[in-house]
Amino acid sequence: MSFFQMGRSDFFKNPRKKAFGAQILKWVSTKCCSFAECGNPLAEDHIAHQLKDGPFISGSESPESTLSITVVGASGDLAKKKIFPALFALFYEDWLPENFTVCGYARTKMTDEELREMISTTLTCRIDKSANCGDKMDQFLKRCFYHSGQYSSEEHFAELDKNLKEKEGGKLANRLFYLSVPPNIFVDAVRCASIKASSASGWTRIIVEKPFGRDSESSGELTKSLKKYLNEDQIFRIDHYLGKELVENLSVLRFSNLVFEPLWSRNYIRNVQFIFSEDFGTEGRGGYFDNYGIVRDIMQNHLLQILALFAMETPVSLDAEDIRNEKVKVLRSMKPLQLEDVIVGQYKGHSKGGKSYPAYTDDPTVPKGSITPTFAAAALFINNARWDGVPFLMKAGKALHTRRAEIRVQFRHVPGNLYKRTFGTDLDKATNELVLRVQPDEAIYLKINNKVPGLGMRLDRSDLNLLYKSRYAREIPDAYERLLLDAIEGERRLFIRSDELDAAWALFTPFLNELEEKKIVPELYPYGSRGPVGAHYLAAKHNVRWGDLSGEEL
Repeated sequence: MSFFQMGRSDFFKNPRKKAFGAQILKWVSTKCCSFAECGNPLAEDHIAHQLKDGPFISGSESPESTLSITVVGASGDLAKKKIFPALFALFYEDWLPENFTVCGYARTKMTDEELREMISTTLTCRIDKSANCGDKMDQFLKRCFYHSGQYSSEEHFAELDKNLKEKEGGKLANRLFYLSVPPNIFVDAVRCASIKASSASGWTRIIVEKPFGRDSESSGELTKSLKKYLNEDQIFRIDHYLGKELVENLSVLRFSNLVFEPLWSRNYIRNVQFIFSEDFGTEGRGGYFDNYGIVRDIMQNHLLQILALFAMETPVSLDAEDIRNEKVKVLRSMKPLQLEDVIVGQYKGHSKGGKSYPAYTDDPTVPKGSITPTFAAAALFINNARWDGVPFLMKAGKALHTRRAEIRVQFRHVPGNLYKRTFGTDLDKATNELVLRVQPDEAIYLKINNKVPGLGMRLDRSDLNLLYKSRYAREIPDAYERLLLDAIEGERRLFIRSDELDAAWALFTPFLNELEEKKIVPELYPYGSRGPVGAHYLAAKHNVRWGDLSGEEL
């Protein structure tokens, strides 16, 4: 395997090799007239892209530099279940620099040892790589410290700064803050961190968790407030779904396989479906959820971001700004969501197999009589030459019959199909369908028509499939691992830019305002069902059949 064929391969698994890689790249560039003469241009662009502006080049991976990661809201569930385990996984795989510390910051009174005890219960090693697991955990925990303070106290953040400087020992200091706190605390925490705890010698970056407001106005106010203290390049708005392996693979599948790119348009694609379902309800999180609902919680961010990645034009390069520019173009080409193109629902109590399941309003944290949707299905359209007239359907819900997240691409019928009689009147059975299953059991499969072996002419719908757990022995990294590593490296490709956020809210805000002003009552559906009947009528209105209800799942 040549250097230019590696991409982000095992050569770069240890980030301390990146500086060496940069020297190789510089040497090769002096020997070649152009990248195109050195090999695959896309692979070369990927290498250059990975090395560009990384924190481990230009001395920041030298012994004189250090990385301080502060988890603000360290006592919360997200920090315990996702952020600390992701940081440990990066440490275990040698992705973190040699000199780093992890600091937990929260209002809860706690010692360093109590923090270590708390997070040690959530740390695990890869199933396929468990050697020296205990030793690695001990090494990681020794680098974890705790500082108690108020989120709005500049004095407490100044004390945090003093503690970080002691750990940094006078080295070139890069600092990453992860805000794992409620949105009403964002601005205070950013203000204090920026004014009192920014790095004086290296970079300072802040990761902000969703929700990014409730509508265009509140989102704009949040962005304006954050930019009083930070530059746009310092703000990393995280949507963990963009770090999912299959979402990351979406662009690779399309742009590096000739068989797909020519088909990626209205000429061959009949509809695209983005489906998200959970088989459990709010389960005590109703207070938070009721303030946002399923449209804001899932559709406006997770599903819309995946849609933009799916539908964008070929970017000029793999550079973050080039990719995000194309995503913004997609969002700005879409017409705002209309009430008549949306169905909303709410799960009700249900008994099955002798077991009773609660209604959404049975959750003690949910206000009585709440009409907040726990399910929504919507049809969106992109008004450009590539996608004109193609319905992009979204469906998201809680307390449904299964847990899944997937992208389904249904292709058009074969013109003048010679085997039309074999399928009878149900031509949908003759339609090819590409499915990218994001979770669970990551997979990519293509539904094709195939002759059943035998003397007769009987056709069968079969799958050409790539089931990740069968093809790849190694465990798939968690989305937070990828996104934390990208933030450390300064890679912004999978983070949301402010104009992306503005364009996304512009699509949904008019609909959300109308939904709430008119107090639209959601259609009830039983806990554990396939959702409200109205979703089927919405799909039929656009001549679409939901692919996840066909009963032909892999």
